[in-house]
Amino acid sequence: MTSSSLTRALDVFEGLAAKRAQRLMQISAVTFAGLSLAALLADGATRSILAAGLIGMLLSGWLARRGQIRLSAGILLFNLFVMLSCLVWASGGIRDMAMLGYPGLLIFAVILGNAYIFAGILLAIVCYCTLLAVLTVQGHFNIVLPDITYAHILFVNIIFLLTGFSVFVLVKDMHRLMASLNRENRQSREREATITELTRRDQLTGLYNRRDAEKRFALMMDEARREGCNLAVFFIDLDNFKPVNDSLGHATGDLLLMELSRRLLEALAPNELLYRFGGDEFLLIRTKLPADQEQWQSILQGRSLQLLEIIREPMQIMQNTLVSTASVGVAIAPLHASSFAEISRLADMAMYEAKQRGRDAYCVYHEALGRASIDKFLMLKRIQHALEQQAFQLWYQPKVCLATGRVLGAEALLRWPQADGSFISPEVFIPLAEGSGLISPLGRWVTEQAIRDCAAWQQQGFTDVGVSVNVSPVQFRGSQLPSHVRNLLRDTGLPAASLELELTESLLIDDGIDIRQQLDCISQLGVSLAIDDFGTGYSNISYLNRFCAQRLKIDKSFILPLSGESADTSLVQAMLHIADSLGFRVVAEGVENERCLRRLQQLGCAEGQGYLWSAALPMDKWLDYLQSESGRQAAAVDPVWIGQDI
Repeated sequence: MTSSSLTRALDVFEGLAAKRAQRLMQISAVTFAGLSLAALLADGATRSILAAGLIGMLLSGWLARRGQIRLSAGILLFNLFVMLSCLVWASGGIRDMAMLGYPGLLIFAVILGNAYIFAGILLAIVCYCTLLAVLTVQGHFNIVLPDITYAHILFVNIIFLLTGFSVFVLVKDMHRLMASLNRENRQSREREATITELTRRDQLTGLYNRRDAEKRFALMMDEARREGCNLAVFFIDLDNFKPVNDSLGHATGDLLLMELSRRLLEALAPNELLYRFGGDEFLLIRTKLPADQEQWQSILQGRSLQLLEIIREPMQIMQNTLVSTASVGVAIAPLHASSFAEISRLADMAMYEAKQRGRDAYCVYHEALGRASIDKFLMLKRIQHALEQQAFQLWYQPKVCLATGRVLGAEALLRWPQADGSFISPEVFIPLAEGSGLISPLGRWVTEQAIRDCAAWQQQGFTDVGVSVNVSPVQFRGSQLPSHVRNLLRDTGLPAASLELELTESLLIDDGIDIRQQLDCISQLGVSLAIDDFGTGYSNISYLNRFCAQRLKIDKSFILPLSGESADTSLVQAMLHIADSLGFRVVAEGVENERCLRRLQQLGCAEGQGYLWSAALPMDKWLDYLQSESGRQAAAVDPVWIGQDI
């Protein structure tokens, strides 16, 4: 029971106690007045009985004033019963007019007593009347009927008045109780309706929530079946909403969601309902969609473009002009699915396809998406099995000093060989592993295997050759990476300076304190850091300067054009200038011929990596490669990183 419910219950009990005390005083006063008048007009034994009854009532009143309500009520009722019984016995027996007082006494018992008192008095009256009747029938009770006088008429009227007063009080209390119960019942229903409404609503936007959408969907499906039409479910997901929260604060993000909700609500058609599905996701359900495919395709295309245009309009929020976009997935019920859970899943799948197309787009679900989902599931199962069976391999590609040609280190690249001799590209399975969480165990295995392999070739004399390992942003979740690296270095004996971790630029935008702390811990171990695929991500100089990286790896998409006869070197030159001004060493990826090498040397690039020297090699061939190059490697240079080709 809640505190408010307990308070209301206590108030009710206190009110009932106060009302009972009030009724006791009222009944006592009226009865005392009536009996006093009857005692003045009576004579003989009747006056004595009434006088004794009045004394008992005085005692009851005294107890009531002292707050002993229950005892006072019991004495009053017992006193009245004894007084009436004595009057009946002393006068006309069962035919005496005092018998008229018993119904009033029972009403008094209902008002002032409880069920036990009422039952006791009722039983006593029944037994006493039965005794009088038996004695009268058998002739043991001599009935002497007095002559009727005005005093008798007054006495009867007093009984009627007292009985009528008791009936009036009882009915009035019942009416008041019924009114109170009705009022409480109405308030309870209103509270219940309010609570129910709150459970259906999203607190931030005021839109109906996912739970309500699920309940209404079944009703809408029944109506659609009766009318022979379809339902369209639009799954709307905002693009890049997290950076808004991270950079401008959650208050700004909340205001953005509220403004978008208002816009979408204002743009709703009469046959549409809008729900907040969760986070930055909305669900729009459109009813009465035609069954003809050409018609509903045209309607869905137009409506999806309208929604994207509404969301795209600039918003002024907290002195910031924000432009948001969304990806919209659409599924049709019952064409694609009939249950809310399934149709939502399919619309969500279509939404992710829209994101894959570049965001700010829409996609209607089709069977190929379902097959792709099955293929994705099967691929995840294969990745899990390959992890368990240790079917992955690490291959190593050399990183070379452009000035001397010496091997400075190697990048560990993840390979997944198949039984037929082919390989599944990392571009296929790495994104799936990152999205499913399998990248964490996979990344741990890559880091461990690369460190052990590097320690192994250094034990064979190649102490100047380090290793670099690609690290996924997902591996920083849980803050386990620094301790994992520390333990591996300790167990293998590999110098920390021989290990480099390569980070993607996307990690830099996640300005989390925890990530920076982990990177600081790794740097304090002596492990170096590199920014991989520079130029393909955010490439924000302020982000680069915030983290303690030592190297930039220029993506091969910028280096490959240098292999041609005529090439524009200005972009690469600008990158090298920025890196040099920030104190970064630069590694050029994708060096494939001597022309590219000469141009990089002219631009002042220090290190390179590519097919000009070697493709990635398995461990045994990598050791052979090192052996053949050992004569040319004279001094140790800062080692590099081993990692997946993410």
